[in-house]
Amino acid sequence: MGRVLISAGHGGYENGVIDPGIVAAGTTEAREMIWLREATAQVLQKRGIEVLMVPDDLSLQQSIAWINARGKAGDVALEIHLDGSSNPSVRGTTVYFIANNQTRQAQAELLLQSLLAQVPQLQSRGALPDTAAGLGQRAFCRQLTVPSLLSEVGFLTNPTDFALLKNQGWAIANGLANGLAQILINFPAVPYTSIGIIVNNQLYPERGVLISGNAYIPINLVDRLGINVAQNTQIVRVRYQNVVHIKAADLRPFNVAIGWDNTRRAVTLRTALMVSNTLKGEIMGLGSTSDTQMLLFLKTFNLSAINLFPDLPTLYREEGIREGVNFDVAFAQMCVETDFLRFSGIVKPSQNNFGGLGALGGNPEGASFSSARLGVRAHIQHLKAYASTNALVNPVVDPRFSFVPRGIAPTVSLLSGRWDADLNYGDKILSRIKQLYEVSGLLSA
Repeated sequence: MGRVLISAGHGGYENGVIDPGIVAAGTTEAREMIWLREATAQVLQKRGIEVLMVPDDLSLQQSIAWINARGKAGDVALEIHLDGSSNPSVRGTTVYFIANNQTRQAQAELLLQSLLAQVPQLQSRGALPDTAAGLGQRAFCRQLTVPSLLSEVGFLTNPTDFALLKNQGWAIANGLANGLAQILINFPAVPYTSIGIIVNNQLYPERGVLISGNAYIPINLVDRLGINVAQNTQIVRVRYQNVVHIKAADLRPFNVAIGWDNTRRAVTLRTALMVSNTLKGEIMGLGSTSDTQMLLFLKTFNLSAINLFPDLPTLYREEGIREGVNFDVAFAQMCVETDFLRFSGIVKPSQNNFGGLGALGGNPEGASFSSARLGVRAHIQHLKAYASTNALVNPVVDPRFSFVPRGIAPTVSLLSGRWDADLNYGDKILSRIKQLYEVSGLLSA
């Protein structure tokens, strides 16, 4: 049987400073997860399963390198975290897996089910692809050579989740241990297998390799695509049959859509030979997706997303075209602001506020609108205020339109630190745009 390599999220040095993770309830994420890691390791070891624990003082990249130096066929890696929110009512547990990997998805679902079986009071937020994370990926899920999962056990900022962690910590440890043990049993190591490679619908003459359920492609193909990753330390490399291969999924940030053709047992790559204005983050322009494609994108990340607002894609397309705002950009920003219509922050669905717009008079919950259409219109108008000096077509409904210096942010990257205090805000929107195009099949030559 393989081994478990387990890491407690945060606690190490990042940029020369100890990273405590979420700080709330008189404690830190790192402190709580170090305890939970130790407890989970004890349960596994009592069952005769070998456990390797990542040292606490390592950074994220050092932790990944530590595991890659020790991991071998049959092992499984887990990193445990807590989440946090400005809204203390937000709670729940999530297990992340690398996107477009059915084996890893099954493992994530198994781990989540095992955890909930031990502690049913936990609230499930689902087993999710790492592309659902804020920046569109989880390094721990992507950069390891052994199968890896990342579990956010609960929200440190939620009193119920924190009480469960304190009062039923050993039950949580047992749930994690049960899931990891079942993964080792039900998903034994398989030999490397040769696979085909399809680039822009054409079969590539060289073969790739399937390792732990992840597709790897030869490095020379990456060079031929005009992508230079030779000195990129975050790219996972393996040497197979004397040829260096990299994980295909690592090409997503370079505007390459990755898929799988089950009939031909081949990894599919679709490249954007010309990076569109949308992928550059330009706010003004014409969107490319259909209403159905936007709906499918929503349902990919939140099955119940359209229950309350079934016409939302149509509203974004109509209002965006009316004002000359790229509706793909606006729709992607809506997904960031509302967490795919989960409304995990302080804004409520009844406010019809899809862009996180502030209200006049200091209302902490932000602006409210009488209908979904007016909420979308206000969002579109606020984007136009930032990106353009042109006059509005419709009467103004955005309560803060006149406060924006017109045309100061023509791209989403310039919204960072302006629309939101998060300096990665624009990158989060760009990540959602790329995902929207991938789901829609538009990110290709």
